[in-house]
Amino acid sequence: MEHSTEKIIIYQVLPRLFGNDNNCCVPNGTLQENGCGKMADFTSKALTEIKKLGATHIWYTGIIEHATQTDYRRYNISPDHPAIVKGKAGSPYAIKDYYDVDPDLAKDVPGRMKEFENLVQRTHRNGLKVIIDFIPNHVARQYHSDHQPDGTSQLGANDDCHQAFSPYNNFYYIPQTELHGQFDMQAGASEPYLECPAKATGNNRFDAYPTINDWYETIKLNYGVDYANGGSCHFYPVPDTWFKMLDIMLFWASKGIDGLRCDMAEMVPVEFWEWAIPQVKGKYPKVLFIAEVYNPNEYHNYLARGHFDYLYDKVGLYDTLKAVTCDNASATRISQSWQSLGGKERQMLNFLENHDEQRIASSFFAGHPMKAIPALIVSATMNTNPMMIYFGQEFGEQGMDSEGFSGRDGRTTIFDYWSVESIRHWRNGGKFDGKMLTDDQRHLYNIYQRILTLCNSERAIAEGSCFDLTYANLNGWRYNEHRQYAFLRHFDKELLLIAVNFDSIGVDVAINLPSHAFDYLQLPQIDRCEAIDLLSGEKETISLLPYKATEVKIGAWSGKILKIKL
Repeated sequence: MEHSTEKIIIYQVLPRLFGNDNNCCVPNGTLQENGCGKMADFTSKALTEIKKLGATHIWYTGIIEHATQTDYRRYNISPDHPAIVKGKAGSPYAIKDYYDVDPDLAKDVPGRMKEFENLVQRTHRNGLKVIIDFIPNHVARQYHSDHQPDGTSQLGANDDCHQAFSPYNNFYYIPQTELHGQFDMQAGASEPYLECPAKATGNNRFDAYPTINDWYETIKLNYGVDYANGGSCHFYPVPDTWFKMLDIMLFWASKGIDGLRCDMAEMVPVEFWEWAIPQVKGKYPKVLFIAEVYNPNEYHNYLARGHFDYLYDKVGLYDTLKAVTCDNASATRISQSWQSLGGKERQMLNFLENHDEQRIASSFFAGHPMKAIPALIVSATMNTNPMMIYFGQEFGEQGMDSEGFSGRDGRTTIFDYWSVESIRHWRNGGKFDGKMLTDDQRHLYNIYQRILTLCNSERAIAEGSCFDLTYANLNGWRYNEHRQYAFLRHFDKELLLIAVNFDSIGVDVAINLPSHAFDYLQLPQIDRCEAIDLLSGEKETISLLPYKATEVKIGAWSGKILKIKL
């Protein structure tokens, strides 16, 4: 059914891992030992299956060429010193050439850009939009573009490295000082890594002594902020770095992508975004900008001044839902979380997993994927804003491998050549026939698919209003506000009563619908009305009255989305 407003559902996936069928990877394995997924693994069949899950957008993570320990010299790609590469494959966030595609992801390395362009077209043909990363704050220590466009200059090419800071420099320097990393600066190479003068490290470390806990493999880009002198800003004339980064965004937008997820956007001054995003949108009006931000005090700035479309809701809803799921916080915190946004909730990107966070099924989070179903329902259906899931989440991927550089930490590695078991079983060599999945995985997938597809088939979720019922159910009769959460979604002549139970035992709850909800949403009062649970397909009779609680049964770690036609 076509409707005017699409709710964005993003499927985040690392191409390096998605198509890798190796079921016996070795920790710290090389490309030859462990293999690597390719862009070509996103066949029309694969993309159809991702769309079938309910996705509208796919975020291909790690497309742009980054530092690696794999030797691509025969393709005229200069090697990186192993001391400053995290893992054998390297971090997708240590960019080595902003104008190129990562060679690991291509079947034909010299044709890698063409393969990416084909991937974009194939994704669009299968009804999905494309998001890639833009990493504006830092680059790999040995950044060098082999595909720098004619008439433009390399980052740092015209820097005066005798100055710690100059608004005309692309990097920050520690003049007349060698880099003395507090880690193995040789890492098995014939010579130690040499950098003189040392450049500032990506996580705002302005000395020559980064440690293993710093983003030691990266160098900070200079947008005109003199951090050493109280953070004074030098934005006029426009700093050279601004022009270079605008060119890079325009380059990728010209490839037909639909969005940029901007890494650590708040480490770049908002004035840059205020200047650059309207210029990109002037030429490519439909390109979305999503900011990875963690400081709520800056949200308004990055939305209103910075022109971002959406911001990560990490320190608000994600942290809250994780705490409630793990029984470390009351479900009333969910209401506090969205209320603290002051009307910005429609511009927040919700998620329960991504490449930075621990897997739900890992022992570091919930220990079981079903425990997060209430959080999934809330995250996906509470507002009209985007929802993101991370590949393998829909099958309960545990992320409990020790892959190499990435130890056993409950996360799926972004640094190593590896394979993701649940995705391998789902793909089954590209057939996607479900034959290798367990019953539990199929069951979980069906729940995810039902919830995520409802986000766009139900207009009340995609574009309706939301009414939180927490305040009317504090100290309720047969309702524990610390372990249950309920709200209404309304559009036209359709009402959804959404209620979830974070508890490990099923409950019979009585939900108060306050008079204000009836006034605000202009609801009729009905003593007995038929509702259908959109998750199970079962019908039940409920009351819709301001003076009589609505009685609902909810299973353990579960929820109901009751649809009432008004």
